Formats: sequence, structure tokens, C-alpha cells
Amino acid sequence: MKQIYTKTGDEGRTSLRGGERVPKDDPRIEANGQLDMLNALLGMVQKEDKILCDVQRELMVVMSHVATPDGEQNPRPLHCDELIQRMEQAIDGAQTPSGFVIPQGIFHVARAQCRTAERRLWTVHREHPLDPSILRMINRLSDYLFVLAYEKE
Repeated sequence: MKQIYTKTGDEGRTSLRGGERVPKDDPRIEANGQLDMLNALLGMVQKEDKILCDVQRELMVVMSHVATPDGEQNPRPLHCDELIQRMEQAIDGAQTPSGFVIPQGIFHVARAQCRTAERRLWTVHREHPLDPSILRMINRLSDYLFVLAYEKE
């Protein structure tokens, strides 16, 4: 097994994709931390939802794009647009409550985390432009999680 600790982060710095060292509170690292938390929550709720399983895999690709330094090409292709279409189809076919909703359950926790991750991605995007499909996918994901909160819980 690969060694778990490297001790290279003990002084408050970590690496972007390709090895560039940045502070651990760099906006790209913060955004990836929020995406990591979102992905962990999705692991708790996805059960047999094929879309969420695919979103989890795509979030790993998204995180690699967020951690790619400006001017460098990321070799991992994004599939955000396909996931957006699938989520929109599911959302369009769902019945949701009207009026004010009091959030309850793990799907709402995941939805709220998704919104936090989205805000951090917009912070990154202002200084380190991201592929717009990433931002659209995360926005749509929070809508999809809202729908799932009423279908599954």
C-alpha cells in the first residue's frame, strides 16, 4: 500500500495537479474540500441512484480540473453536460411541493453542501476560470437533490 502520510503539508502548503505548491487555504483547495464533503454525502444518499453514482465519479474529475494550474491542460474529459441533461429530465418528471419547505433529512444536508461547494467554485472561477459546464452541473445538482429529498425520504 502507498504511504498515507507524506509530511509535505505540515507547514500549511499542498500541491495542485502537476506539483505546484499553494497554501492550504487557496480558494482552489477550499473548493475541492467542499466538493470532497459533497461527494462523501452523496455516497451516503446515492444507494441505487445511477445519476448520483455517475455524479460522484464526475466530481473526482471536476476536482482535478479545479486543481489544474492556470495555463495547463487537464487530460481528463468532463462529462458535466451529459449529467446536466439527465438531471433535468429527472427534475422535469418529478413532483415537488409548492410553497415554503422546511428541510429535513440527509438529502437536504447534501443539497446545502452542494450550494456551499457552488459558492466556493464561483470564488475560484473569478480568478482561475473554470469550464462553465462545471458550474452549471453543480447548480443543477442542488436542484436534483431537492427533488430527491421528496422522492426518497
